[in-house]
Amino acid sequence: MLSYQHAFHAGNHADVLKHVALIELLGYLSAKPKCLWYIDTHAGAGTYELGRSDVAIREAQTGVERLWNVTDAPPMVLNYLQQLARMNPSGKLEHYPGSPRIAADMLRSGDRLWLSELHPADHASLLATFGHRDRRIRTERRDGLAWLKALLPPAPKRALVFIDPSYEVMSDYRNVAAAVSDARRRFSTGVYAIWYPILALRAAQQLPRALEAAAGPKWLHARLVVRDPAQGGLHGSGLFVVNPPYTLAGSFEETLSWLARRLAQDSHASYAIESS
Repeated sequence: MLSYQHAFHAGNHADVLKHVALIELLGYLSAKPKCLWYIDTHAGAGTYELGRSDVAIREAQTGVERLWNVTDAPPMVLNYLQQLARMNPSGKLEHYPGSPRIAADMLRSGDRLWLSELHPADHASLLATFGHRDRRIRTERRDGLAWLKALLPPAPKRALVFIDPSYEVMSDYRNVAAAVSDARRRFSTGVYAIWYPILALRAAQQLPRALEAAAGPKWLHARLVVRDPAQGGLHGSGLFVVNPPYTLAGSFEETLSWLARRLAQDSHASYAIESS
């Protein structure tokens, strides 16, 4: 199935969580001089227009738009808003960066970006965004989890792997856990960030434990819930990081506490952080 397109969800609470974390990880890893590979297994379209007339429900209204003009945010959120401001110089929030755009803007001339996207329309958008203008970037229309096997271990022995599937088919849950386990056998010191939806589905609820089993001795698991699970649908999401920077847990504590208040849709909003 290839029905999912992220344009209909761009800038929602799940994007806020994953991209706040991604920026923190990229900033930490790129602070060291040695070259870095960024591998995005489900890259999406690269950039999104928040004002598209064909998007009937703009999920950004309960996500990034609640943060756009804040002044009291913690450092992780301020860094996120600075990245958004670069794409929106007019001061009006119209353009939203996907993970490839964020990585391309943050990484250095000697770093490499490997972007995979299977959906034909999203891959066409990805090519239109990057094309052949940036020699650091290679895009492929293929299964990103399968491509990961060919890319690891990376030549510079440093990499951030970002795994963010749609989970529109149940096998995604099983395949993600298997891919992380296999990737760690190939490249045990890499940093892996895996996003997943919090849903009333057995597979979604079991994925964190499967990732713990695949992760090895060092991991961090963050969860952000914005509304009552009884309402159904996507009421929150989680981010699982293998080999997290030692600073991430402390930064996440302040950030998720603030986001849970700011993005709350009812009194059931909450957050949680676990680490090994």
